[in-house]
Amino acid sequence: MWEAKLEPNVISYSAAISACEKGEQWQRALALLSEMWEAKLEPSVISYNAGISACKKGEQWQRALALLSEMREAKLEPNVISYSAGISACEEGEQWQRALALLSEMREANWSPTSSATTLGSARARRASSGSRRLRC
Repeated sequence: MWEAKLEPNVISYSAAISACEKGEQWQRALALLSEMWEAKLEPSVISYNAGISACKKGEQWQRALALLSEMREAKLEPNVISYSAGISACEEGEQWQRALALLSEMREANWSPTSSATTLGSARARRASSGSRRLRC
């Protein structure tokens, strides 16, 4: 029997990061993203989206936003999924102003917010403005 030597690629890493997201292993997802750079593989938008979603599930809104910034630094344009995952991560962390800022940024980038992102943004703004903390738009 012969042994095939398979080298990991962007697709296999992205699949592994997505599996980490589904298994709520945000730390491992971030480690895999770092590993990609070390292996001289540039993560794709899909890789980053999976990482942002993993951070959202792990209630790591700061890390999710850091990944959005890292995407831009890598000259990758966040898409609707990127923004929606970032908005959801901010929601989990009760970061309403940041969520609304992402929603606004999403619109400025000419992405149509998904109905869930729009609903999320307006529901969170209402919740924030009805509480003791006022949200300034």
